[in-house]
Amino acid sequence: MLDPTRPAMGAKDFSAADDWPGYFGAVLGKPPRDTLLAALAAFEQEGVAAGFAVDLAAGEGRDTLALLERGWRVLATDAEPRGFELLWPRVPAAAQDALTTTLVRFEDTVLPPCDLVNASFALPFCAPEHLPALWMRMVDAIRPGGRFAGQFFGDRDSWAVRADRTHHSEKEVLTMLDGLDIEMLRIEEHDDPPDTRDPKHWHLFHVVARKR
Repeated sequence: MLDPTRPAMGAKDFSAADDWPGYFGAVLGKPPRDTLLAALAAFEQEGVAAGFAVDLAAGEGRDTLALLERGWRVLATDAEPRGFELLWPRVPAAAQDALTTTLVRFEDTVLPPCDLVNASFALPFCAPEHLPALWMRMVDAIRPGGRFAGQFFGDRDSWAVRADRTHHSEKEVLTMLDGLDIEMLRIEEHDDPPDTRDPKHWHLFHVVARKR
């Protein structure tokens, strides 16, 4: 029975419960992530108008749509089919040939050579035993001059106690990025307001990095 005294569930609460259809519904229509926009701006400053991107765990497609709007070809992956059911009806007809969607889990993801790997709030939800191999495949797939954009969860985040989530210290993040030129490393740490549902402490690393 629902408790009418508790705040309604938001995106954070759905993701905490691994309710991805609920999460997709909560964020539907949100703008693209800042890390993706920063990576795209860096490409544009270099005179690169568009390329080929892998949008890892693309969900309902907020970042995929932004890439398509800018003329990029996109391979969007996710393990939850509901995301693609929400994405495809919003893809303009002229861009549909530029999009490929693949239903796949993190540990089974194969990345083709690409100019950008976008992993907005994706990697923390890859189980720790699978992330090192996935990360190596991601870096190997990025062409020289290409970029990674995405987030890592820090070791002071409330969810760091969960064995099914992957968290990193700042030193560990820097070690993972060794060999890439860091263009953005923004550390975010804050508490949810106390009147939110199940307040948590957030510890995040927002990253954009360029492959040499």
